Amino acid sequence: MKTIPQYKQLYEILRKQIIDGTFKPGELLPSENDLCARFGITRPTVRHALDALINEGMIRKHQGKGSIVYGPPNGIGILSISGTTSALGKHNLQTRILSKPAVVQWPDDFMFPLTDEFRKSGCIYLERLRLVNEHPVFYDLNYLPNLNLPRFCNRRFENQSLFDILRRAFQVEVKSGEQRIRAVRADERIHGFLDVPVGHPILHLQRKLITNRPGYYFFSSIYCNTEEHALYGTF
Repeated sequence: MKTIPQYKQLYEILRKQIIDGTFKPGELLPSENDLCARFGITRPTVRHALDALINEGMIRKHQGKGSIVYGPPNGIGILSISGTTSALGKHNLQTRILSKPAVVQWPDDFMFPLTDEFRKSGCIYLERLRLVNEHPVFYDLNYLPNLNLPRFCNRRFENQSLFDILRRAFQVEVKSGEQRIRAVRADERIHGFLDVPVGHPILHLQRKLITNRPGYYFFSSIYCNTEEHALYGTF
């Protein structure tokens, strides 16, 4: 198993503390010197971790002050590479697993073009319902190429972030992506999951998520009830 680089270990610690509210918006993170001394690491390592938090929009550096916490973005981060859990915080978001991850064949009429390698490897399929303040908002179908994700299907996914699992357990980070968004009407299946009338307008997102692993990307098809929640984020 790969050793997690020191900067990523610090990044994960600080990121969790920001999401959990240990460091609140407007507060300063410990100085670079303090972080070096506390974790026994070099200044370039600390700066690498802070740069990752800056790129995610969680902190900003101010000359003469240090690193000021901005916290997770407001709204629902379904359009953001940081993911929905990071945007909402785990206290407001529940994830129910409707179909446990399993290796299956790719659909013949898949929404994005696939490489021969992806087709041959099969895909890991995972179906989830995500609730905000106990109200169903997202019904999502996820498709991951079955390549170099050992024991992925044995992991616990209930109330967990898929992005976090990929990042922490497999060092796979989402870096960018493509997405198509269009309005559709809820059919019987969507009506049952999102608790909206049949024919009710909802948003359908089809996403291709590009990662730091060369040639590796995965996909999701997400149905969203946006009556009470605006979607937020940048790609």
